[in-house]
Amino acid sequence: MRTRRPPVSHQGFTLVEVLVALAIVAIALMAGLQATTALTRNALRQSDIVLAQLCAENELVKARLSRQMPSVGDSSLTCEQAGRQLQVVTIVRPTPNPSFRRIDAQVLDGDNSILRLSTIIGRY
Repeated sequence: MRTRRPPVSHQGFTLVEVLVALAIVAIALMAGLQATTALTRNALRQSDIVLAQLCAENELVKARLSRQMPSVGDSSLTCEQAGRQLQVVTIVRPTPNPSFRRIDAQVLDGDNSILRLSTIIGRY
């Protein structure tokens, strides 16, 4: 008597199926890496903007509280915030009305401009 063998079943995945699965996983990981990189860049940029805004607002408030019209011209100083040295360039320009001056405070990190705030100051 002959014994009957069970039919042969193929178990596992073919090489093509494995390669397709690896390609899908690689694409998903690359997308996740790009998203993480973008979030990190945005967080660092937001931190730079907050620190720059503190420096610029400090200079504009100082000009408002000085009780005298600022003289026309440019000036530069260093502002330290959170252990970082930022350069603040203050630009004072005349306006058509001689009782007012325009003041711009531009914050730089090296050669890169981070933020620019402007205000108008009047004669007291």
